Amino acid sequence: MSLNLARRSDLVMQSDIRAMSMECARMGGINLSQGVCDTPVPPVVLRGAAAALVQGGNTYTHHTGIRELRQAIADKQRRFSGIEFDADREIVVSAGATGAMYCAFQALLNRGDEVIVFEPFYGYHVSTLRAVEAAPLFVPLDPRGWSFRIDDLEAAVTPKTRAILVNTPANPSGKVFSRYELSLLAEFAIRHDLFVFTDEMYEHFVFDGLSHLSMAALPGMRERTITISGLSKTFSITGWRIGYAMCDERWASAIGYFNDLFYVCAPSPLQAGVTAGLRELGDDYYLGLSAEYEAKRDMFCKALVEVGLEPHIPQGAYYVLASTERLPGATARERAMHILRETGVASVPGSAFYHDGGGEHLVRFCFAKEEHILAEACERLLKLR
Repeated sequence: MSLNLARRSDLVMQSDIRAMSMECARMGGINLSQGVCDTPVPPVVLRGAAAALVQGGNTYTHHTGIRELRQAIADKQRRFSGIEFDADREIVVSAGATGAMYCAFQALLNRGDEVIVFEPFYGYHVSTLRAVEAAPLFVPLDPRGWSFRIDDLEAAVTPKTRAILVNTPANPSGKVFSRYELSLLAEFAIRHDLFVFTDEMYEHFVFDGLSHLSMAALPGMRERTITISGLSKTFSITGWRIGYAMCDERWASAIGYFNDLFYVCAPSPLQAGVTAGLRELGDDYYLGLSAEYEAKRDMFCKALVEVGLEPHIPQGAYYVLASTERLPGATARERAMHILRETGVASVPGSAFYHDGGGEHLVRFCFAKEEHILAEACERLLKLR
């Protein structure tokens, strides 16, 4: 008998993000590779989780999440986007946004279905598509503003294309899609009868006076959009794994069934913690995130300019792609390792965000750090001058 891994295992091997994080830990460096967001958790969130633990909230919940959390998510979505979602039938709480996306792909995509993905992309999006045996179709974004061309979309779509994936604000580019751009995508999706999967995890990290617009808020888009987000970044709780999908009840019920199969439910007391945060933190908290991270962006990008790693200034999220053309090395990984060896600061090779040899002159940094740690990283990077 010959024992082998399943063929799909080749599609989901270790990401460059985790690989660089492990190398950074081995060297005792500052990890600006993985988006772990190690800033303080709002006390109300911690108290809510602690109270649930003590009071016995430690058993299975409903497979789509506790009712109070689903209602709090619906209330926040209405407040910020104007979209009404039924807490009982149109929201599924899952094991992080990645879990919600995996369940949505399982429910709505068949083997061989194609999904349009903008490049540079977040690697987990592509790996998750491949894990469900769907096929990503890559459409490039122009680095000058990370804009797309409708002609490129039309050239990519085929009779097998089932959906388009939109990440705004985007990881790794920091792109915030404008109303005009989203309207073009909406018209394209309607014209070709496509689902739209959105990753809106960074909805409250938007800079320069811009604003986040949810695709489902556009005319004709609510019924075909699966809006995916979570609290990992907003509340600095990446390890809690609380994310959710919001969509028409026709799709939500099937997404919920897969969520039950894969995860049973998201962690029970942690659901209670984020419910407390959603209920008690006002709009000032969310607006404050944008202001806080815009200041961190400005500080970090200034340091990158000083050392000749020209940054693509992000409009949102908390990542920045920077040019490494002046550094030694033939590949993005070699240049990222050079930065780590010389400065003790970890980044992600830009090639991790491209499918076919792109990104070799880029690295991605994450600036979701406490200010003193980010300041130390900036100081270390000066060694590259």
